[in-house]
Amino acid sequence: MSSQPPNPQQASLQRVLRPPLPPDTPVLEGTHSGSAKGSGVMPPAERHPAVPQPQTAADLTYGAYLAVDELLRLQRPLSEAHDELEFIVVHQVFELWFRLLLHELETVRDTLDRDDVRAARALLLRCSEIVTSLVATLPLLETMRPSGFLEFRARLGGASGLQSRQFREIEFLSGLRDPRYLRLFDRDPENRAVLERRLREPTVWDAALGVFARRGLPTQPEGRLVDALAATHGRPEWRDLDDLVDALLEYDSRFALWRYRHLLMVERLIGGRAGTGEADVRALEAEKPSPAAPEAAPLPATPGAAYPSGAAYLQRTLPKRFFPLLWQSRTRIGT
Repeated sequence: MSSQPPNPQQASLQRVLRPPLPPDTPVLEGTHSGSAKGSGVMPPAERHPAVPQPQTAADLTYGAYLAVDELLRLQRPLSEAHDELEFIVVHQVFELWFRLLLHELETVRDTLDRDDVRAARALLLRCSEIVTSLVATLPLLETMRPSGFLEFRARLGGASGLQSRQFREIEFLSGLRDPRYLRLFDRDPENRAVLERRLREPTVWDAALGVFARRGLPTQPEGRLVDALAATHGRPEWRDLDDLVDALLEYDSRFALWRYRHLLMVERLIGGRAGTGEADVRALEAEKPSPAAPEAAPLPATPGAAYPSGAAYLQRTLPKRFFPLLWQSRTRIGT
């Protein structure tokens, strides 16, 4: 049987996922090409701490490898409400997807820094599928009726999705930096420090700009980049960059869909009520908006109350885009 020729894209992706290690590198420590000390990039040991492994592969079991027993002990309902377990599991699943998405986005950024556009595009497509999995989980929450949620909602106190550190990391790493969100972690210095570091890190958008610049496209002023990207669209000699732009837009599109579906789920579950993150929304309102933040206008208040609704806050986040210049370039194509 004749062997099939190697797939260049798969080989390129494998080089990203399994880069060669120096002979003396301990297996569990890992490496990261863009994370030298002082670079501002989070060291891999802090992102993915190693888990002690059995002495031999023969000793490893499915449950031990996935830490199933520990995982199943992490659901701790605060009430006897039937639906609370579903609520906890779904949000823990969200956080696991966020962790994977951060891992892939970091690799996309570092791969673009090495000008491996093909591998970066492949990983961006994976990022898009992760976001699709997030969106696909929302209908499960929508099987919960408002009355079922109200059975345990008061137990949540001020706990809110606004406090998801990983979600803010994804926004910062993708290119949507808004330092106002740091304020939500004033009482959590460890997580605030992580976000401060993310704000200093290069983003996926920074890495894409680097690729454009090294390929001879003007990146400043922004209007020239928009025109240049429009001019390269559909031209065979620019096909790899054109495909990269498509992959970035696909990821951005899926995230926009997540924002919209999340809003619909919240409206379906609590309508125009204030969310559990009322205090956090007030804190954001007190901060001077970032120029990059589209939700700069004051939030409308919930009818009959003196605080804004959760749905109103989410409504304002719908215009957020990670790569607005790429969207603008679509208008210029063919003009």
